[in-house]
Amino acid sequence: MTLRYPDVIESSFLKILACFLLCLSVTANAAVPEFSAKDLDGNTHSLKDYRGKMVVVNYWATWCPPCREELPALAIFHEAHKDKDAIVLGADSEKITTEKLKEFVEEQMLDYPVFPLGPSPETPFGRLVGLPTSFIISPDGKQVDVHVGPLTPKNLDTYLQKFK
Repeated sequence: MTLRYPDVIESSFLKILACFLLCLSVTANAAVPEFSAKDLDGNTHSLKDYRGKMVVVNYWATWCPPCREELPALAIFHEAHKDKDAIVLGADSEKITTEKLKEFVEEQMLDYPVFPLGPSPETPFGRLVGLPTSFIISPDGKQVDVHVGPLTPKNLDTYLQKFK
């Protein structure tokens, strides 16, 4: 069988392969670098403050429909677990004023810390290949997964069950 457009197929395959390899480049159970940032209220949060809890570091943007889709699930999960075994940290990845971001966070009723980090494909946890992207940190401070796309309540519960 002769392929009609082998260069297009090869190019698409290589792009998919590159994305797959990039995702694999995150070493499972690798210690994460120390991360700290100021939230919208000016309070500094550090990953070490949350040792003993699963941490979901969620990179998102207000203009991103899949990001907006997952916000209610993240808010409910955070509210249910913040005093026990898990926490959500929101990393806003866009150019937006603090005032507009605060307004959006209030409209969405997000009660977890949100950090205005700005647009950058590089993070302390690895490179972003799309939004939303969540980095899952174990209670002992190791990065155990990268989830690209919206998280669902089922995803969040599955991650949490791994640490029970």
